[in-house]
Amino acid sequence: MKSLMLLWYQIASEMAVRCCTSTTKDYEVVLSRSESEGISFLTITLPNFGKDFERSLDQEFVDRRLFSGFRWKGGLPRFLGGFLDRIFDRDTGVLLENPCEEAIIAVRQLTLMFGKILLPCSDARTKSAFREFIKCEQEVADHSTSMDLADLDEFHRVAEVLFHDLFAYLDHKILIGEVIPAHGPGATADKLRGNAKWRQNVWTERLEEYLPSADFLVPNRSFEEELDAVHFLEPESEMPVSVITVPKTLKTPRIIAVEPTAMQYAQQAVRHEIYDYVDTDYRLRRMIGFRDQTPNQRLAREGSIVGTLATLDLSEASDRVSNRLVQEMLRDHLWLRGTVESCRSFRADVPGHGVIHLAKYASMGSALTFPIEAMVFLTAVFVGIGRELNTPVDENLVKRYSHRVRVFGDDIVVPERFVRSVISSLELFGAKVNERKSFWNGLFRESCGKEYYAGTDVSIVRVRRMFPSSRRDAQGVISLVSLRNQLYFAGYWQTVKWLDEMIEKMLIHFPTVLPSSPVLGRHSFLGFETQKMGKRLHNPLVKGYIQVSSPPLDPLEGHGALLKYLTKRSDKPSHDARHLERSGRPRVVNIKLGYASAI
Repeated sequence: MKSLMLLWYQIASEMAVRCCTSTTKDYEVVLSRSESEGISFLTITLPNFGKDFERSLDQEFVDRRLFSGFRWKGGLPRFLGGFLDRIFDRDTGVLLENPCEEAIIAVRQLTLMFGKILLPCSDARTKSAFREFIKCEQEVADHSTSMDLADLDEFHRVAEVLFHDLFAYLDHKILIGEVIPAHGPGATADKLRGNAKWRQNVWTERLEEYLPSADFLVPNRSFEEELDAVHFLEPESEMPVSVITVPKTLKTPRIIAVEPTAMQYAQQAVRHEIYDYVDTDYRLRRMIGFRDQTPNQRLAREGSIVGTLATLDLSEASDRVSNRLVQEMLRDHLWLRGTVESCRSFRADVPGHGVIHLAKYASMGSALTFPIEAMVFLTAVFVGIGRELNTPVDENLVKRYSHRVRVFGDDIVVPERFVRSVISSLELFGAKVNERKSFWNGLFRESCGKEYYAGTDVSIVRVRRMFPSSRRDAQGVISLVSLRNQLYFAGYWQTVKWLDEMIEKMLIHFPTVLPSSPVLGRHSFLGFETQKMGKRLHNPLVKGYIQVSSPPLDPLEGHGALLKYLTKRSDKPSHDARHLERSGRPRVVNIKLGYASAI
């Protein structure tokens, strides 16, 4: 933790010079409170300060109910007071007419940079997260049964206006058997990994009705005898999803659900079709996205300049989308509706709570969670817009606002004039708006990992891992080098100089390379260095450490190998010539010294 506090000191000192202030007293607070509270001061308390600061920017004054646990002087907290004085009036707490944007960046960087460091939560916090999962599920179930039929009819009608062509296209593709399955890279509930997924011998009766095993589990009908080994599961015998935690913040872990292989395989077939269609549909891709976050970010920047666009964030987004709502959305498209339902796991195994039935459509972990939730949220947004305008949602209304509304997962951009009606609509259909991370009053906006104030990018660099103590901690070294390079391009050059000295003690060779180089090196606006020329490609080479990892041995042959080839979605050769010998995520990541391209 000492290294993290020294990093805080370096950045604080550098930003203090830029803003003509001092952070000596602030560092004393960080030292004393870190000693008494431990790392939670850096990873929980400071980020809470940062979130309260963002809320203050949005409401354009500092509320005394914020910044709990910090001393005050006048209308502002004492901590980081030198920066806050350049943003708010010390006596009244009101936002200055021309707040210092450098000071805004400083406060955000110094309070939020440790908020998402990858550290395991305590057992108590993990158990609490599972209890919250169960509580959320019960709330979804209760809300699902209490929804008004008139509201559901309106939701369905608006969804048809938005997505009828997409749904009809998917319906037809499923009916004629032209969807192509795929295996994802992640873990599965039945523990199949890598190439072993192509040898799966389990299918469900529900899947068989819409996605026949003869089309999905063997290369073609001449291999039908291989289906004799397939075990078909009745609904009551299906494996539930495994609910697990992964690191998110030290305050709370992220809850995800690991799907069985068969479900994941079928979900990917529908997901790819949705993504490909939206990418080619001019009307839809203006409002909804799955692969590119930059449209949301551009709108967030615009909203921070003119104030007419709001950014909304949802809490427990995927866990609050009810299956009933999804079925209502798709009710006119029987094949699509049946398929989406058949590849949905309807039970979950929750540690400490056993197997439960799910009212939600799916948690994070399903390949369809992301696109389905985005379509549900976009529909709810337009329901809210229609109600605010007191007019039915039709093609003309959608066209009028298609360039002002954007949904990427649970990151939503809407015109500021509709904020209250959109929030009411989202909550009417079960969503929960996180008002601490939603902005529409002042000139601060956030969407898809980018933050802006009055058009200026005030995004921060986050620390993702604890600093490594030696070169043997390969992932720690890789993360530290990445942090160094991000801070360089963010302009923290004195801090980068300090980090370079730290890195050079672990990496004897630390050359200057381009960001496209595989070498762990310094990135610079001044280009790259060349130590020798490659004999074969005549490219500039440098000596440095290179990340190396190898997928585990997992040979695949026979009909499984042919099936893997035939389900490729590209005519180009596989990027890995040994994919039939090795497959799956590498279990170990190392760094190795050698010569490699500097560009």
